[in-house]
Amino acid sequence: MPRSPRTLLINPTITSRSSARFPLSLLNLAAALDKHGRSDIIDGNVDRDLLTATLHKMEQGNVDAVGISVMGGPQIAPAIDVSKIIRERFPHVPIIWGGYFPTLYTDTALAAPYVDYAIRGQAEESLPELVQALSQAEPKLANIGGLSWKHDGGIVHNPNRRFSLPDNGVVLPYEKLGDPRRYLARTFLGRRTAAHQAAIGCRFRCTFCGVAAMFGGTTMLPTAARLERELKFLKYELGADSIQFFDHNFFDREEDMVPLLEVMAKLELPWWCYARADALLKLSESSWKLVRKSRLKMAYIGAESPSGQMLKEIRKGTRPDQTLEVAELCRRNGVIPELSFMVAPPENTEEETEHTFEFIRELKRINPMSEIIVYIYTPLPESSRHEKDRGKRPGMALRDLNGEPVVFPKTPEEWTQRQWVDYACHADAPWLTDKLRQRIHDFVTVLRCRYPTVQDMRSPTWAKRSLSAMATWRYRYRRYDRPWELNLANRLVKLRMPQVSGL
Repeated sequence: MPRSPRTLLINPTITSRSSARFPLSLLNLAAALDKHGRSDIIDGNVDRDLLTATLHKMEQGNVDAVGISVMGGPQIAPAIDVSKIIRERFPHVPIIWGGYFPTLYTDTALAAPYVDYAIRGQAEESLPELVQALSQAEPKLANIGGLSWKHDGGIVHNPNRRFSLPDNGVVLPYEKLGDPRRYLARTFLGRRTAAHQAAIGCRFRCTFCGVAAMFGGTTMLPTAARLERELKFLKYELGADSIQFFDHNFFDREEDMVPLLEVMAKLELPWWCYARADALLKLSESSWKLVRKSRLKMAYIGAESPSGQMLKEIRKGTRPDQTLEVAELCRRNGVIPELSFMVAPPENTEEETEHTFEFIRELKRINPMSEIIVYIYTPLPESSRHEKDRGKRPGMALRDLNGEPVVFPKTPEEWTQRQWVDYACHADAPWLTDKLRQRIHDFVTVLRCRYPTVQDMRSPTWAKRSLSAMATWRYRYRRYDRPWELNLANRLVKLRMPQVSGL
């Protein structure tokens, strides 16, 4: 009887150990692989010596393939390191990259000699099919949807695969993580917050968003039965007392959301999620009653810009007035809106940035509890957009400060350079002047000191109150420039920054 193929799944380090959350993508992949084979998981966020842990697992033998989940930004460097050491020590074991980076930059990923295959988009069906094919004497790869692979010195891109959200009637294999309770974190939601993903994808196609490029305007919601089964396991078996939903966009059409909200209202686990202003504004009062009973504490809402024209250009699908309305709506319903903005677009860069600062002030007037996150607008290159969107409403050509076209990296190593890590994390852009970069930094410093986030569980209350008092005059009179006293105080207090550390 032939041996079942064994796959090692790796999540390269990207957070501190205290910030580690369930590697949900790998848990879903493991559940799919185990139907016809075996799988192991190494989570670099917990196993801090990732290379040693990987080699130890490989040396135990019988690893037929390695799957590595790779996001852009700081996760690329450890993904390269672990791939290189596997290739060096175990040169015949296939290395498969999946996740956002190889989906957005497929040719770039496959340009590396240590990457054999790239899976674009969802991998729950593609990866098991690939592993099974590789176990054959003559692998047949052409019919595996979503797969890109090397052939005769070139790269073959198989057609995309339709997304699915299957339900096999069981919970995820959390036992593969050792003690899954170590992933329960103390947050402002509760003492034992668990990460979970119910739905996948998003119906919208924002030009800067990797979700749009990966899922192409598709969203899938779970059945109420599945959500209830999974949340009950987290609550009653693992002891979770709150949930951080990693859904790309939790709220969709109201008629589809009601059964899910009924489940959550029954369990009453405080929760955090991603949401859209227009979706929240469309909810009826009966649905808001369920939202309140389910104990939604905070909703992360992509406001992006106070400019209606810019919202159209980035294909957001919302309006500035909806952002103002949802801030008031959340205030009335006891939900904290966490509103993110994209400043410094490549056109009208300074004007749009200053306009955004004033709009943020208006939001804080309407709802002082509103949390504000400021990013730099860094659109995806045209080649990284979903195939349905390429060539449709192309954005303006991106140019740096010298007027030269922005040339994106061609290898994974180039993406590890600081400027490109910052670009991937929406932290900097080639068209920013030093003056504007400092202006944005100073505004954010004054804002977060004046209104410290409720997510900060580390800084003492007296320190946050002191910083807020120190920042009051600067905020009131718009004196953002060179807040030296706040920078000095921050070295001692180190206020939490949600755009860096999340919950």
